Amino acid sequence: MTDGIDCASDKEELRDTIAEILDVPTSEVTDSAHFVDDLDVDSLLALEIAVVLEKKYGVQVAESEMKRLTCFQQVYELLRSRRGRAS
Repeated sequence: MTDGIDCASDKEELRDTIAEILDVPTSEVTDSAHFVDDLDVDSLLALEIAVVLEKKYGVQVAESEMKRLTCFQQVYELLRSRRGRAS
């Protein structure tokens, strides 16, 4: 059963979404790429990521939480945990 963001294809869709927001090749959005140091994510881009996550996945991410999410894998894990609680 695949509900929300809990399988490899969903992870890659999320990776594509974040790469599109950041206007970088998907290959640069690795699991461990640091948003600020490696991908130049500033507060405006972080806010845009949060808005898209809410619209696309129905998951709210507070600004304070976004500051703690430093890489793609952390965003993925947060979405999985939030979507798991919602189902």
